Amino acid sequence: MNRSLIQAFRGFVASRAILLSLVAAFFAVTLISVVGMSTSVVVAETVQGSGSAINVAGSLRRLTHRVSALVVAEALDGSIGSAEIDEAMWQFESSLVHPSLRSVIGREHSSVAAAIYRGVGANWYGHLKPRLVGLTERSAGEEPLPQAYEEVLGEVDAFVEQINTLVLVLEHDAEAKIQQLRTILAVALGLTGAVVLAAMYLLRRRVFRPLAALGDAAGRIARRDFSARSHHTGRDELGQVSEAFNSMAAELSSAYQDLERRVQEKTADLVRSNRSLELLYHLITRLYHAPESAQSYAETLEDIERTLGLQGSFACVQAKHGGPATILYSNMSGCARLGDSSDEVCQNCPGKVAPWTYRRERDADVLMVPLRDADNLYGMLRLSMPPGRRLLEWQSTLLEAVSRHMGIALGISRQTERERLIALQEERSIIARELHDSLAQSLSYMKIQVSLLTPVVADPERHEQALEVLNDLREGINSAYRQLRELLSSFRLKMEGDFATLLNTTVQEFSNRSGMPIDVDVHLGHISLGANQEIHVLHIIREALSNATRHSGGTRIAVALSTGPKDEVSLTVDDDGKGIDPVSGGSFNHYGLAIMGERARGLGGILEVYPRPGGGTRVCVRFNPQKTRPVSLNRGVVNTI
Repeated sequence: MNRSLIQAFRGFVASRAILLSLVAAFFAVTLISVVGMSTSVVVAETVQGSGSAINVAGSLRRLTHRVSALVVAEALDGSIGSAEIDEAMWQFESSLVHPSLRSVIGREHSSVAAAIYRGVGANWYGHLKPRLVGLTERSAGEEPLPQAYEEVLGEVDAFVEQINTLVLVLEHDAEAKIQQLRTILAVALGLTGAVVLAAMYLLRRRVFRPLAALGDAAGRIARRDFSARSHHTGRDELGQVSEAFNSMAAELSSAYQDLERRVQEKTADLVRSNRSLELLYHLITRLYHAPESAQSYAETLEDIERTLGLQGSFACVQAKHGGPATILYSNMSGCARLGDSSDEVCQNCPGKVAPWTYRRERDADVLMVPLRDADNLYGMLRLSMPPGRRLLEWQSTLLEAVSRHMGIALGISRQTERERLIALQEERSIIARELHDSLAQSLSYMKIQVSLLTPVVADPERHEQALEVLNDLREGINSAYRQLRELLSSFRLKMEGDFATLLNTTVQEFSNRSGMPIDVDVHLGHISLGANQEIHVLHIIREALSNATRHSGGTRIAVALSTGPKDEVSLTVDDDGKGIDPVSGGSFNHYGLAIMGERARGLGGILEVYPRPGGGTRVCVRFNPQKTRPVSLNRGVVNTI
């Protein structure tokens, strides 16, 4: 049991060798400092007050001479007085028993200084003071003997010499204690320096060198040299750190190799992703400019063949209105080329084969990929690859994106074509209707006038009536010409620039033509109009401005376009002219107003024409841009109030 405890203790000490050594050095320095400072304090306490005691002892000499001088002077001529002599003796005795002097003497009762001090006191009180007092107490008529003065002065000199001895002894004791303090401090300083040097040597040998080796190894690892190892091993703290460092370096080497492998894999994935994105970018660019061009599909399929490593590819699209499929691209061996319809299998697009399935054709496996959007199937891709080979996940994802973009492009192209046909039919209907309501009516009127003119011209007596018919015919021709110019102006309207610019251009055109100032106020906020909506709004404004400048007789026109509740757009054209007659509202079934009403319904709104508060006429159109529907081909009625 004791042996196991001893071994455990040795193991603990070995594992904490550096720390324990530093603690021991710190403890030794602390102990030396505490002992040195404590001893210094003790010595300093013994020295404390020595200077004051020496000064007091030195003053005893002066006071002794003063007392003897006063006594001699009093004995010679009696001019001093006993009071002054008593004061001088009191000062001497006070200095003799001064606290600082008694404190220093009292520290060591058996010292030489204490013995001399006691001798000085005994000599003063037992011998010298009585002799001095005896000289002052002689009778007034009695002359002191010179021999008595000499004896007293000799005793005073001996007493002063005794005091000098006391002062010297006190000074010697103080210097001895100061020298002792210096010796203690020097020893403490020397021991502290020795311990510090030993600790520095220990730190350099067992801390700094191993740390430098670890730093060098860490630097090599930072430079990707994972073979670096620390050679300082052992059971102490830095030895354990070195072993942990070596273990970490080995793990880092393994992890770095694995990371390099993963980086290579990720780099390959990024290269594939980059190639895929590049392929999709070029595909979208080509399909944007030419969605049904055979060249676009040929270039795209060539890129797919290079990216996926295919043996060949084939693309076909179904006919729009029935009939055989159209081959867009083909480089598969044994399959029809572009424009060739001899291969029934290749022309059968998409055929009866399920999409995204592999089938064996000749010496290759063919993958069938549909070209479709969310609703319709437009064609099929056939991709040839070596037998038994299948696409990887990223290749299937890329191919699916490519086929989806192709299908969407085909769907958008066909939808755009359908929309163009519908728009063309609507514009043709509008043109036909406007021609019917304007020129056709005028021509019918002129035809009637010509039929009336024929019998009148043959009768000379009806010359007056012929002139009336000719005047009516001339007015009809002028009216038809004016209507034709208005129609041409409307048909030639160009949608170039943003809506605000087009609106300002239209207003400026009518203002310059009529000489009437026209105010414009547009506040649509977050509402934006579509291209078709902008065309209808501009046509309505042009027609309203044309009517106002020609028929209102006013001096100012205001055009306002704003939003209301539930995102409803309100268009108003006001003039300050003569206004309209609500009773004869039928006169407002003019073809221009009728066309404005039909355009308003095409916007999903209504047209209202009524007297403006304060005089004039107001043309108002209200519609919701989110609910605009196609223009109806049926004629409507303008709401006149």
